[in-house]
Formats: sequence, structure tokens, C-alpha cells
Amino acid sequence: MAFLSDSLKRIKPSATIAATQKARDLKAAGVDVIGLGAGEPDFDTPDNIKEAAIDAIRRGETKYTDVGGIPELKKAIAAKFKRENGLDYTPAQCFVAPGGKPIIFNAMAATLNPGDEVIIPAPYWVSYPDIVSLLGGTPVFVSTGMETNFKLQPEALEKAITPKTKWFIFNSPSNPTGAAYTWDELKKLTDVLVRHPHVWILSDDMYEHLSYDGFKFATPAQVEPKLYDRTLTMNGVSKAYAMTGWRIGYCAGPLELIKAMTTIQSQSTSNPTSISQWAAVEALNGPQDFIPERAESFKARRDLVVSMLNQAKGLKCPTPEGAFYVYPSCEGCIGKTTPKGKVIGNDQDFVEALLEEEGVAVVHGEAFGLSPFFRISYATSTEALTKACERIQRFCASLQ
Repeated sequence: MAFLSDSLKRIKPSATIAATQKARDLKAAGVDVIGLGAGEPDFDTPDNIKEAAIDAIRRGETKYTDVGGIPELKKAIAAKFKRENGLDYTPAQCFVAPGGKPIIFNAMAATLNPGDEVIIPAPYWVSYPDIVSLLGGTPVFVSTGMETNFKLQPEALEKAITPKTKWFIFNSPSNPTGAAYTWDELKKLTDVLVRHPHVWILSDDMYEHLSYDGFKFATPAQVEPKLYDRTLTMNGVSKAYAMTGWRIGYCAGPLELIKAMTTIQSQSTSNPTSISQWAAVEALNGPQDFIPERAESFKARRDLVVSMLNQAKGLKCPTPEGAFYVYPSCEGCIGKTTPKGKVIGNDQDFVEALLEEEGVAVVHGEAFGLSPFFRISYATSTEALTKACERIQRFCASLQ
């Protein structure tokens, strides 16, 4: 339509949301579909967090709050970063938004000028490049692969940096691959960044608490204190605390940047929901013992899915260190034909045929910037995962 903005041409709808919605629509129509597209824990929000929200409602905490978050939550965020990451931030350096996406959006809106480049390792979370493009920046993709467990190598980062580079977006554990960087691996990247003082770092730590096999999480400003003054460290309550619908993301960084992001938010969403903020205070300050327990459940699901996918003809599935995704290669299925006569030409054909013929909804790798792969979220029941993987095995075996 003629009256729509040209900026819409630079972005596309979220592929993960689209896959999830398609699965919901098919289920509503009575189709037997197993949806493995959503990045959402199937666990419920803990009761103490729910009660904190109810108490806030009863106290009348239902009005506007400070744009960047209530003081109590900023204090809890600062305490979390100190306690868990060894990072010293004042509450004034902390910022709260209605989810993780608005943090990225606000940071990019506050800093990007036309021509500025943002380095994004691929595969990447689908929203990174679109937010950058929408706000006039230029995404610069640096591909990784299975040979490095989908981890960016320092030589590749060095090569991607130019005088126009404004940001480097870093995500560990990763969506979509589950890859997580050790302290030593991360130090090699921060050594590169120290040599380029014009590059800022956005560290997306949303899956911090979901790692397995004794993996120890680290974040860039923790590994290299020299980067503290140009790093925005973001996190949230969605994944670890099963609070996706509560819409609370948070971050901390240099005061000037935080003030700029607050200005942007004051003219967009204004404050995050007051009730959700009080729930997040309890999430960060309250008992944390359920987190490793749930992580063990996710680990068991990961092991099940990796094992079953590697038994499927034509698939190869690495074992990720964290998050709740696997990112298997379907290269062995490309060029083959389904029983209904459809030729699998790429990973999008693969996931479309899988949904059509076996009722399993996943997300194609092209959406994350690396083919021929697909993403599965194992944040659902063992029963559903077992059934879905059996269907995937059957589908792969049927290809000729």
C-alpha cells in the first residue's frame, strides 16, 4: 500500500513467531500438530513470583512507574549482576523494558546513524538484523559452522571490523544453536575488541542460567573489564523464570547510553507493566533453587532429542552446551523427494514438507542466516519430543 513506510521493506515478520502461530492455527483446525518452534519454557512461573504480582495488585501498584523501571527492580538488577557476574553497576546504570527486544531496539535507536555497521554472528536470533535494518544500520553477518560448534572465531571477528562498525552483538548461550562460549573462548574475542575502541558490545545473556554438563557461564565485560565502558549487558526473566508473557527484560551499561535509551522508551512504550516489575523483583531476589532443577530437565530433553535426531536418515545434530534449542543439519535430505512428490531443494522445503506430511512444526535455518539447518525447541514435554522425533525419523526415512 502506498501510504506504508519504505522502512517496512527492510524487515520481515519473525519466522519463529510465524511458525508458532501456524502450529496454533493448525491445532485449532483439528490437525494433529506438534509445535517445536516456540522459544518458551513449558514450566509454569513459580508461585512466589505469582504471589508477588498479586500482592502488588492488592497494594495498588497499578499506576505509571519511572520510564526505565521502579527503583526496587533496578536495585535487584544491580545486585544480580554483582552476585552472579561480578559486574558493578549502580541502579542508575540499570534499565528495564517490556521484554528483551525493546532493549535491543532502544539501544540501536539511540546510537545508530545511516551507514553504521553492526556485526552479527550467524546463525543469529531472527530479530537482530531486522531491528538493525529498521533503524538505519547495516547488519554485517559473520558465518560460523558445525566445524566450530557454531562459535565465532577471533580471526573472523577481526576481519569483519571496519571503521564503520558501531556494535558487535554477542549471544551466549545462543539462540538458535545452543552454543555457549567458555571463558577462554570468550577471552579470545574480547582481545580483538580491546584493539578496536570504537566498537561497542551488546551481550545478550538471556539464556545464562540454561547450560549443561558443568558449563560455567561468562559475559564479555566480566571476562575483559577494559570493555566495561562500552558494553551493554542484557538479560531478562523470560527463560530462567518461565515468565515469557510477563514481558520484562533488563540491562545495564554506561550511564549516558542508559539515559538515551530511557529517552527513546519515554516516547514509545513508556514504563514496563508495573505489576510485572514487582514480580521480577521477587524473581531476582527470591529463591533460585528451582533454576538448576529445571536445567536438569532441559538437559535430559536435549540428550533425548540429539540422540533421536542423529538416528534419523540424512540428519546430523550437534550437542549444544546451553539454551533449549538444537540446530541439526538436513543437508543429507536436500535433493530428495517426499512420498507426495515434493523435491526438497532447501531447508525451507524440508520444514514445510515435515509439517505437511508429519505434523511437526520447526523453523528453517535460512531464517537464522545459515542453511541447510533447522531449529527445534525442546522446551516441551518428553512425551511430545519423543513423538515428534519419531515422526521426523519416519519422514526422513521416507525420502527417496
